[in-house]
Amino acid sequence: MAEYWYNVNTHEVEEDALSDWSQLIGPYKTREEAEHALEKVRARNEAWEKGDED
Repeated sequence: MAEYWYNVNTHEVEEDALSDWSQLIGPYKTREEAEHALEKVRARNEAWEKGDED
């Protein structure tokens, strides 16, 4: 079963991690999940920052 990765340098989804791990976010089960990787990262960062304010 293929895994999908989001490349933060090229802003493209890769199937089965073609680039260096330091450039990738993942793995994700579907291409669509990988396409939304940055949205997920932003949401987690915002939630983490709000936790620091409490």
